[in-house]
Amino acid sequence: MSRILVIGGSGGLGRAVAGALADRGDAVIVTSRDPGRAEAAAREIGGRATGLGVDLAMPETIAGALTGVDEIDGLVITAIHQDGGSIHAFSVADAVRAATVKLVGYAEAVRALRDRFAPHGSVVLFGGSAKDRPYPGSTMVSATNGGVSSLVRTLAWELAPIRVNALHPGVVLDSPVWRKVPGNPPARTLTGTPITMADIVDATQFLLRNPAVNALDLHVDGGVPLMDGPVPLQTPGA
Repeated sequence: MSRILVIGGSGGLGRAVAGALADRGDAVIVTSRDPGRAEAAAREIGGRATGLGVDLAMPETIAGALTGVDEIDGLVITAIHQDGGSIHAFSVADAVRAATVKLVGYAEAVRALRDRFAPHGSVVLFGGSAKDRPYPGSTMVSATNGGVSSLVRTLAWELAPIRVNALHPGVVLDSPVWRKVPGNPPARTLTGTPITMADIVDATQFLLRNPAVNALDLHVDGGVPLMDGPVPLQTPGA
C-alpha cells in the first residue's frame, strides 16, 4: 500500500485517479480549493481517503496548506484553471490564473513536498495534448501544457532519484468536463476507440509504479486524435 496525494482529486480526472488508487488499498489525500469539497470527496471515495484544502492559484499559501502531509510515495497534480479564450478575447486575469495554477502552483507544490517523498517516490503532472495540437481558443491551455513538459524535465534532474513524469490526455469523452461542452461533439482516434477516464487512470498508475520511467511525456490520445465537425472553442482536459 502507498500514500498518494492527488492535488485536484475532488473532481474530474483527478477524482477518478484518486478513487482507483483508494480501491486498490492506497491511502489517498485528495485536495480542492474548497476544503469542504475535498472532505466530501474523500468521504465518497471511502477507504483511507482524506481531504485537504489547497489552492494552486495562491502559491504563497501552498506550503502552509501542505504542512500536515507526512511522507508520501506519490504525488499526482491534475488541477487546472480552464481558460478557453482566444487571443482576440484575451483576459489577462484568466491568463495569469491559468499560468499560476499550472506552472507556479505545480512547481511550488513539488518544492513544498520535496523532502517528504519516500526514496522510491514518483510525481505525475497533468498537461494535455493541446501543447502539440492547438485549437481555436487554446492560447493559454497550449502554452501552459507545453510548460508542464519543460517543468517535468528540470524537476527530474533536481529531484533525482525521485521520478517525475507528465501525462498528456487527449479528448476524454466520458469526463465530466467534456460532457459540458455544447453538443458534446464526437471524437475518434487512430485506434478506432475513444479515450476514456479508465485509460487515464491506467496511465497514471503506470507512471506512478514503473521504476524505469522518468522525465517522460506520456500522450494518452490514441495517436493523432481526429474530430468530426468543427473543433469546439473549449476542449477540457486537453
